[in-house]
Amino acid sequence: MTGNITFTMIKPDAVSNGHAGAMIKMIQEAGFRIIAMKKARLSPEKAGKFYEVHKERPFYGELCQYMSSGPIIPMILEKANAVEDFRKLIGATDPTQAEPGTIRALFAKSIDANAIHGSDSDENAQIEANFFFSELERF
Repeated sequence: MTGNITFTMIKPDAVSNGHAGAMIKMIQEAGFRIIAMKKARLSPEKAGKFYEVHKERPFYGELCQYMSSGPIIPMILEKANAVEDFRKLIGATDPTQAEPGTIRALFAKSIDANAIHGSDSDENAQIEANFFFSELERF
C-alpha cells in the first residue's frame, strides 16, 4: 500500500481543546478514508521511542513531555498520494506560516503545540502506523 497510506496523530493540545471532531471531519472531507483510529495516551518512554529520530535535538525532552501530557488520537489514513496530500491539508509546522484553511492554520496554537502530526514520507508512514497499530486493528 505504499503511496496510499499515511499516518497522523491529533496531538494532546487539540484533543484537550475539543478540536478532534472538526479535524477528523476535515480529514474525511478531503477524501481520506480512516482505516485505523483509537484514543490513547503515550507514556514518556513510548513518546521517546516514537520521536527517537529527534533524540539529539534540543527540543526532544520537551517534545516527549508534551506528547505524553494528555490523550492523542493516532490514525492510519488511506487515499491515493496520501502523504503529500495530507501534508498539504495540515499545513506548515509553524501555524503562522500555514496556508489559510489548513488544519494547523485553524487549530494549532504554536510551532510546538501544532495540533497534528503527519508522516513526511511513505516509508515513515509505514513505520509510524506499525508503531501504533497491529494488522488486526486496521479496518
